[in-house]
Amino acid sequence: MSNDKTKFKRKLQGAVVSVSGSKSIVITVKRRYKHPVYSKFMTRSKKYHAHDEECKAVVGDSVTIIESRPHSKLKKWELFTIN
Repeated sequence: MSNDKTKFKRKLQGAVVSVSGSKSIVITVKRRYKHPVYSKFMTRSKKYHAHDEECKAVVGDSVTIIESRPHSKLKKWELFTIN
């Protein structure tokens, strides 16, 4: 039985928009969906605060984040890879 760190964790991919503090980054994740009435494709975005232990990510990087334990009030995700 393997003890994989990412076995049951959600993954999201987005872009770094802010390196807000020590070991913290803010990622915006965009998703496209079809409007139920107008049948038009729309884009929604949401910001996530994530934990970056080594402070590797810079603004503009494309990154993947995974769910983690709560690191603070807003940080419930952590940096997985920089794409």
